[in-house]
Amino acid sequence: MTTTQGNLAALSRFVFRAPRWYTTLAFALLIAAVSGVAAFDSAFVLEDAWQGVFFLGIPTVAASVLVPPIDRRLGGRLTYSHSSLLALANELLVIGVLTIAAVVALGTPLGQPFVFDALLLGLAIAFAVWLLIVVAVSRHRMLIAVIPASIQTATAAFLLFVYTGTLRYFEIGGSLSNRLFSRASHANLPVVFQPQDLLVLALICLLYAGAVWLFLVVIDRPWRRSLDVSVLAFISGFLGHLVDGSRELEDFFEEIGETAVVPVSVLSVRRADGSERDREKARFVLPMIHPGPMGDIGGGNLPVRIDEHAEGLAFPPHATAGHDFNLVTEREVEALIDAADRAHDRIEYASTATAGHRVEAGDATVTGQAFGDDLFSTATFAPGFADDIEFGVGLSAIAGARTSYEDVMLADAHNCNDGLTGPDLGHVVPGSERSFDLIEGVGGLADRLADASQSRFELGTAHDATPWSVEDGIGSLGIRVALFRVDGHTTAYVLIDGNNMVPGLRDRILAEIDGVDLLEVLTTDTHAVNTIDAENPVGESIPEDELIALIDDLLAQARDDLEVVEAGMATERAEVTVFGNDRTEMLASTANAVVTLGAPLAGAFIVVVLAVSVLLFFLT
Repeated sequence: MTTTQGNLAALSRFVFRAPRWYTTLAFALLIAAVSGVAAFDSAFVLEDAWQGVFFLGIPTVAASVLVPPIDRRLGGRLTYSHSSLLALANELLVIGVLTIAAVVALGTPLGQPFVFDALLLGLAIAFAVWLLIVVAVSRHRMLIAVIPASIQTATAAFLLFVYTGTLRYFEIGGSLSNRLFSRASHANLPVVFQPQDLLVLALICLLYAGAVWLFLVVIDRPWRRSLDVSVLAFISGFLGHLVDGSRELEDFFEEIGETAVVPVSVLSVRRADGSERDREKARFVLPMIHPGPMGDIGGGNLPVRIDEHAEGLAFPPHATAGHDFNLVTEREVEALIDAADRAHDRIEYASTATAGHRVEAGDATVTGQAFGDDLFSTATFAPGFADDIEFGVGLSAIAGARTSYEDVMLADAHNCNDGLTGPDLGHVVPGSERSFDLIEGVGGLADRLADASQSRFELGTAHDATPWSVEDGIGSLGIRVALFRVDGHTTAYVLIDGNNMVPGLRDRILAEIDGVDLLEVLTTDTHAVNTIDAENPVGESIPEDELIALIDDLLAQARDDLEVVEAGMATERAEVTVFGNDRTEMLASTANAVVTLGAPLAGAFIVVVLAVSVLLFFLT
């Protein structure tokens, strides 16, 4: 992973699931009531709370309830989850503006009229935020987007218009109309919302609409030039995934994706003397793709999908592939599963295997063993820091080893990384010193095992979902152990459902675990854990002593589970749509540039429109 890709991955910290719309509305009304108690000064606290609900809560409810059907009638895609969350955010924004204005009014001679002007400003800002999101999510033209975007602001303005005595300017009837519409005594506001104030609010909203349009045009240009897609498609998909888990972001990735043919290798280990039912004891499945980009988008939750389709205990380690080989949609996983099933169906099993061996070549350490004419191997650069091994590097290493074996499975142990900072994040690319170390290491292991004797072997497995969760860096597969014994020699592979490991933890596990002749620790690189943090490696949030104790216990269970087995491997190819060569880097660079420039640009727009807004207040 490069630095720019790391910055893009950091966007995953914003991914979360919004609460149900009715939960959001309940919270919005509670906040409005509390704000009313703080803002108003009537004889009764409950009356203050009611006024807060009336002037702040009702516009929020109106926007939450009315925006989705109106937007969808116009051809949009806003949901109640979208609208309620955004209405709450705008309510909090208006409250924040009023709070700042109230503090300023207390310390200056500006008084309550200044607070009232700030209220108009807050309502206009709320309209601008609504307009930006409606255009981004529903992809309306600006004039159409104004209709749903104005509901919260228009409702608040209408309530102020009616309940501050404004209608008395119009002499539209007798005492009945005054009783129905003119409630200035109930509003407890020191300022009357006059007709010219409505005009000022409309002018400010028009100004902000122009600023939103210009801002979107400016930030969209880099995306159009580099990727030939609109940034609005990315924003729409990201917000859809953030709020209600929609797959719109995958649609965006599919637009920029490329077709790739990837190997899918399966190592199946079955009981030698068991019935056909439950005969498979373990299944190692390794598609040469990257389980990203984040959360459950694309192949982010690939390990779980593999586990669901395996007869025996599934071991889905990380392949030698980087972010260019992220699947664009979760649908692509089906092609990998189908290829794995085809490979499994044509496996020829062998009853002998070599003991495990380890070869060091430069920074690379390669561990593995042969099963008949097939080779299983896993590589690490620990204690050096490393992230992903690029597809071409892994394919070259496999090709070299296949001179001695029919099928070769090469897993990236992915077990030592120091995060997403610095100019080099440890990506093993073609032409680097580490790429040649890996090729030499895999070739050296293949040569050594080709000369090693093979004997009948046993396998014991154990697994534990662990007491930890994705927040702690552990996915739903937990920890899985496969312990092979050949002529009394034991080799253990510990697979942790996580995304890399903190530096030093792998070496500490190897040093403190006894009773095994050879041990390697791998992670699945699941990106399900990256909805919490862009890094979130194993060992960052959980006690290392407890992790080591659990692994030791699982190894003991695996020893008790040892039984005679036979194993075989096969490889099939799957055609899938991935991000593509250099597309990840291009996407990351474009997104990072927009994020970097977007904040200052937005700040400049805000300063300009606020200055013009203040000028309008003075002129009117």
